[in-house]
Amino acid sequence: MERKRGHRTLSAGELARLLAGLHGQGYGRYREIRGSYAYPAFTLEVEKVQVDPYAPPTRLAVHLPAAQAGLPAELYRTPVRRRAIADHLARRLADALARTAFAVDAGGQEVLDRSACQVTAGGDVVLRLGVDLPGPGRRIDGRQAERLLCRALPEAVATLRWSALDAEEARRFVATVEDADALRRMLPELGLVAFVADGAVLPRRSGVDPRPLTGPHVVRFSSPPSLRVEVELPNAGRVTGMGLPEGVTLIVGGGFHGKSTLLRALEYGVYDHVPGDGRELVVTRYETVKIRAEDGRQVTRTDVSPFVAGLPTGEDTADFSTPNASGSTSQAANIVEALEAGARVLLVDEDTAATNLMIRDARMQELVAKEREPLTPFVDLVQPLYAEHGVSTVLVMGGSGDYFDVADKVVIMDAFQPRDVTADARAIAERHRTGRVSEAKRFPAIRHRVPDPDSLDPVVRGKSKIKARGTDALQYGDAHIDLGAVEQLVDPSQVTGVGLALARLRDRFLDGRRTLAEALDRLEAELASSGIDALRAGYAGDLAAPRRFEVAAALNRLRGLRIAGFRE
Repeated sequence: MERKRGHRTLSAGELARLLAGLHGQGYGRYREIRGSYAYPAFTLEVEKVQVDPYAPPTRLAVHLPAAQAGLPAELYRTPVRRRAIADHLARRLADALARTAFAVDAGGQEVLDRSACQVTAGGDVVLRLGVDLPGPGRRIDGRQAERLLCRALPEAVATLRWSALDAEEARRFVATVEDADALRRMLPELGLVAFVADGAVLPRRSGVDPRPLTGPHVVRFSSPPSLRVEVELPNAGRVTGMGLPEGVTLIVGGGFHGKSTLLRALEYGVYDHVPGDGRELVVTRYETVKIRAEDGRQVTRTDVSPFVAGLPTGEDTADFSTPNASGSTSQAANIVEALEAGARVLLVDEDTAATNLMIRDARMQELVAKEREPLTPFVDLVQPLYAEHGVSTVLVMGGSGDYFDVADKVVIMDAFQPRDVTADARAIAERHRTGRVSEAKRFPAIRHRVPDPDSLDPVVRGKSKIKARGTDALQYGDAHIDLGAVEQLVDPSQVTGVGLALARLRDRFLDGRRTLAEALDRLEAELASSGIDALRAGYAGDLAAPRRFEVAAALNRLRGLRIAGFRE
């Protein structure tokens, strides 16, 4: 009979004997091992058992007490250091269990707050992982299961004790993360939206391999003197790099010279990176959101009137919905929704933007009168957005010099190296006046929506259904949420975290009166105080903490979302 939670903890030896006794039995009898087991150095909890060999893996939790882990207190004295050392331990566990039936969610180049490993304020270590229990022919292989759970697992956990770790490597990992976090926190007081360290390696190996490019042709970043900033970091000491100031920054240059590569580095600068990534000290403000056009996306009661007004159909663009947005309308919605969620920096690449929302030149203005053009181009709103709302923008632009008139800084990328050409751009703008007329003087106040919590129900046939489909989609209840254009999602476990965050918003923070921003504030505060366990609520799989902006993005793409009303 399956042992229920709350039953006494058995020994590791009793687990071994239990597995031996189950050898050759029907696979479903693996359920009998569910429960807790005391090993000499840690406690193992079998939280969930797979029902057959093709079901999702069995889920395990390992509780390694501080006295056994032996981590120096300096490595877990702050939340940032705890996140860093936990990430390092998860990667070491994944290495130790490589080429086995175990699966450890150790992640990629980014250092995220993950359920796979958590280190408490007291130095305890909690590890969560999966294992495919052996069952050829749907019969229990008790001998192999015993080797996995009673030998391979304790051997791997032993490699995480401080006495077995490479102390220098562990300290370097923690110091790298702490420095990046400290640098990101410095940006507002420095009046910067981003920092790119001298010596950084921005190019990646390929579009599907995020590791740094290697080889003799790699160009390391070197900041232009006029934008060079020196900072003092807790561990690395004095570091120099390019500081991008608040306001409107234009990144220009010829094709294949590194414009989009720089923007992608800034896009992922909201995350800390592992040592050796090349972007360890490439950071952007936490409130940075990448914006793009997204043909076909759902838009639900969003005020896109700053960009779209006076439609021939007579639709109210201050309360606009569509199941199939155009490129320009989707980009307008993406901007407004990012601002609603609290974005303070927008990143835009012309390659993925809607041209007719970005610019309307003088010739087109003369041919198509403003009263017959519903769109107000971003070129006329980007400065009011900063002046009235304090929201900065970094744009990659290779095809329109009209942005010279509104840019505070212009950086040209030349063979992957930046130069400050602001003065040149202003001189060109003065010599070659375009004659275009600005079509907007201000950016109106953001209207905040009040979501209906009942429209965020993840339950299907009595069971909550939340499942990541890579980083491109989320199964939420009976809805498929397309996240392919939400470019700052970097890990499937984040997508799972987004789904669990939506469920948490519905259950705890959305009440039919709170705005989305207010609910996100409360969710963020709970995550800050309680950690990722605030999202787990019995969920046994892998997850990583998401940012509020990706949670909002998923909510906004939920077909079936209902909005109860607006508040200014």
